[in-house]
Amino acid sequence: MTDAVTAFLLWITGLVAGTLGGLLGIGGCVIMLPALTFLFKYPLPVAIGTTITAVILTATSGAIAHIRIKNVDYSTAKIVAISGAVGAAVGSIIFFYISNQLWLLNVILGFAFLYVSIRMIYEGIFKRMLPAKQGNEVPGSGFAKATIGFFVGIITGIVGLGGGYVLVPSYIYLLGSPVKIAVGTSLASFISMAVVSGAFKLYQGVVDIIAAICLGVGTIIGAQIGARLVKVVPSWAIKAIFGFVFLAVSLKFLYNGYLAYVAH
Repeated sequence: MTDAVTAFLLWITGLVAGTLGGLLGIGGCVIMLPALTFLFKYPLPVAIGTTITAVILTATSGAIAHIRIKNVDYSTAKIVAISGAVGAAVGSIIFFYISNQLWLLNVILGFAFLYVSIRMIYEGIFKRMLPAKQGNEVPGSGFAKATIGFFVGIITGIVGLGGGYVLVPSYIYLLGSPVKIAVGTSLASFISMAVVSGAFKLYQGVVDIIAAICLGVGTIIGAQIGARLVKVVPSWAIKAIFGFVFLAVSLKFLYNGYLAYVAH
């Protein structure tokens, strides 16, 4: 049961996650999941389920905002949403069978956050001077987009992550998308994955619904703040800093996985 103080702290966590997600284009998952695990001491399966359920609100709100400013490639979003939903179902079934294998979940999350940290450090230090690409669509074949969606969906179903930290760089670096279109299309694409994954986690009973609502509402507000900070805060510097923070998070997950494996 979530008390009033915890609910408020969860809302603050969502606010911070939304602000940083809006500023850096990484989504709130990578902030909320470690916070639930290490700060609020949620069991890892519940932290995963609660995070992905909260992100349904976040992705929907963000997608609406980007639709209004015409940053969404609808054809790409449709392909990735459908293939991603199928992948999320597959990943959720996998999660059902490994959710009691805490060492394995920790290791998977450890490598997921290792990827996040390396990408953010690299972008923050080396990529900040790249010229922005122009255009209003995500290039690439339908097969490539469907493949990306399916595998991101699997990741989402297993560890409750995938939207901002995998889809956005996939659109940009693999398909050559303009950044703003990648961010907007990512949010629109990810809603179906979050809904499918969240539904499976609710059925499995690993979602704190009150906590998910508190986090989700916080991220919705924070995303608006983060979007406004983009013009005044050097996002490349914050990416570099948080890249090292996420490196520490990844090592913590991997260490926990090692301890859980030894205990197992």
